[in-house]
Amino acid sequence: MQILNAIWTFFATYILQKAPYMVGFLTLLGYCLMGKKWYDTLAGTLKAIIGMLILNAGSGGLTSNFRPILAGLKERFNLTACVIDPYYGQNAVTAGVEEVFGKGFSQAMTLLLIAFIVNILLVRFNKITKCRTLFTTGHVQVQQAATAYWLIMFAVPGLLKNNVALMVVMSVILGAYWAVGSNLTVKPMQELSEGAGFAIAHQQMFGIRLSYFLADKLFGDKGGKRKVKKVGEMEMPGFFSIFNENMVCTAILMTAFFGVIMAIIGKPFFVESGATTEGENFVFYCFNTSLQFAVYLAILQLGVRTFVTELTASFQGIADKLLPSSIPGVDCAVCFGFGDSNAVTFGFLAGLVGQILAILILVVMKSPTIIICGFVPVFFDNATIGLVANEKGGLKACLIIPFFSGLIQVFGSAFIAGWVGMAQYGGYLGMFDWDTVWPLMTVVMRYLGYAGIAIVVIALLAIPQIEYRMDPEGYFLITEDYDAYLEHIANKKK
Repeated sequence: MQILNAIWTFFATYILQKAPYMVGFLTLLGYCLMGKKWYDTLAGTLKAIIGMLILNAGSGGLTSNFRPILAGLKERFNLTACVIDPYYGQNAVTAGVEEVFGKGFSQAMTLLLIAFIVNILLVRFNKITKCRTLFTTGHVQVQQAATAYWLIMFAVPGLLKNNVALMVVMSVILGAYWAVGSNLTVKPMQELSEGAGFAIAHQQMFGIRLSYFLADKLFGDKGGKRKVKKVGEMEMPGFFSIFNENMVCTAILMTAFFGVIMAIIGKPFFVESGATTEGENFVFYCFNTSLQFAVYLAILQLGVRTFVTELTASFQGIADKLLPSSIPGVDCAVCFGFGDSNAVTFGFLAGLVGQILAILILVVMKSPTIIICGFVPVFFDNATIGLVANEKGGLKACLIIPFFSGLIQVFGSAFIAGWVGMAQYGGYLGMFDWDTVWPLMTVVMRYLGYAGIAIVVIALLAIPQIEYRMDPEGYFLITEDYDAYLEHIANKKK
């Protein structure tokens, strides 16, 4: 028994909670089920792990590059507030959950495990549930389990008296959210990637589908009746043509934007924080820091290309043997390797403008909860939403939809973090779904109690059923045979 416990502890600690090795494990399992030769299996598994590690290096670099600027804004304008960032949110739960609810943080990890099992079961019986995606992004699961743990205990305090009931209710809600949310991204991602065979399992899954819907309905071509110009199709006159190159575009825009911000913050702060030295030229420091955004974005895209092919190919073995008609849900950064790469930058900047405007409104209105924007929500949410919006609605959608997403992120976070008490511990998860879907579910459960829990679960599980009924023939075809799905869509239009 001790041996089994040790094996499970190792798996839960070093595989389940670490996205690169979770992806590597799924790749290994898939190739084994396919009967691949050992050396092909080893090579594919290593490529998947290394690709995810490269992606993490790019993501981590983007985050660490921005955080000194974030800290400078906080100090320069004397703002002490709630930071919207998944890691700040997780830290807030760790710091406050025992003090507020008398519960230990370790139960949040138990929640993660049981919710993951719920996700697997919903996908395993997808002919009934219509859920086609397995949530494989381990680090995101940890962050979401922590925040969901707090929100549900706040919403239904009666559950605190019974640990078993608490875990069951939380696991069903979170597991259903993982299965249903990632399932919503199947169509947008299959169209964006031309059938690469992945969905998004992150923090803005409902936001992706909403962006896809709004971009198509408000800015789409209306069956050829409206001309849609995408970011990559813009004809730049003269020297503006340099913006057609992704790295150059990112470098110029980041230098112009963050160069001004760093100049406002001033050199003394960056010297004091250890980011630079008194002897270094501050203009050069600002320029070099801005260019790092382009560097880390390029690293991130390399990681995507390295592991996506292996994961999607190997997942066919899992789909055929264990989870039929399913595809993996992966980190949102994966989609940055598809579509128009400049839309990533445009979406990010539009969302950042929206966030800054919303923060200024909170300050002017003397809101009791002031939000400080974190890099993870402002970049990964809005870049992803902008990429999807551009694909369906072009440049206008790429700028307008992420801008409103930025507003929603700040206003939604200010409401929910202040209401449930997380703001006083300095952080909230703050990404799109957790500023919209989860606040709504929290309100329903808070005021309707156990009836509210039933409403939330039924509403979540009804979503894939509704989507299936909109196109029963193509629903599973899009994950099983994308070329056949395209033929199906073409025939429907005739």
